Amino acid sequence: MSSFTLPIHAQPTNPVLRLFPDGTKLQANINYAGDTLRKHLLDIYQPANLVSPKPLIVVIHGGGWLVNDKYADIGYMGNTMSGLIQAGYVVASIDYRFASQAKFPALIQDCNQALAYLVGHANEYRIDASRIVLMGFSAGGHLASLQGLSNNQQVPSFFANQSKQQFAIRGVVDYYGPSELTALGSSEDPKAPEAILLGATPVSRPDLSRIASPVSYVDRNDPPFLILHGEKDEIVTNRQSKLLSGWLTVQGVKNELIIVKDAPHFGKMYDTEILRDKVLGFIREVIK
Repeated sequence: MSSFTLPIHAQPTNPVLRLFPDGTKLQANINYAGDTLRKHLLDIYQPANLVSPKPLIVVIHGGGWLVNDKYADIGYMGNTMSGLIQAGYVVASIDYRFASQAKFPALIQDCNQALAYLVGHANEYRIDASRIVLMGFSAGGHLASLQGLSNNQQVPSFFANQSKQQFAIRGVVDYYGPSELTALGSSEDPKAPEAILLGATPVSRPDLSRIASPVSYVDRNDPPFLILHGEKDEIVTNRQSKLLSGWLTVQGVKNELIIVKDAPHFGKMYDTEILRDKVLGFIREVIK
């Protein structure tokens, strides 16, 4: 069983800590926005005997922008998460407000506010703020991609109180995230998650869709991407990842797209030894 330390505001249990290596230290349920919202919490997992600052991996969960929490995707990615800690990285998993609570761009504002908190407290948590990698799953993949691609453009509306900040994002690992909202099969359905995210269907508000679509921010100065998507994903078609990879390639941004044979939208097929090593290799390369 992994050992851990808890700040006074933490709840007593963490359902995924057991997946991390023995000795992993947990700083749990830290409010990154200075308020009382439960969706403004993050967890930090640190390697045992951490002394010097280490690269930061920020995990952004999926759930159609409407459900799940900072434990959700870690639960089936135990081998990969364990590998990150064994490699000596600090891992932060963040929560953000659901689209049913706050429309876009609130969710990306939360992601940037969480990252700003982590960078601002880098010394306290032994984080090397000059080496950051984002990792997102499904809706979290969308947010990680959006955050990584817009980072060098400093879009004011993507930050709480319009307080623009640029981060040292070295790479993005995008697991089956939407990249172009008007190209989703459900983009005309007013009850679809992307319609709830925007407050209107992407087709009826292409202007909002463009602002919320990661592909809108691709330019030659973007960080490298590793993109993973299932061959048999029936929730987010892998055409979304092919489109993102295509745009990155056109702009000369280093990227690799892996279509995982027979894989659905999420699950343990993304946590195999081969894919774990691919992810770790990508991170190792971009943080040099």
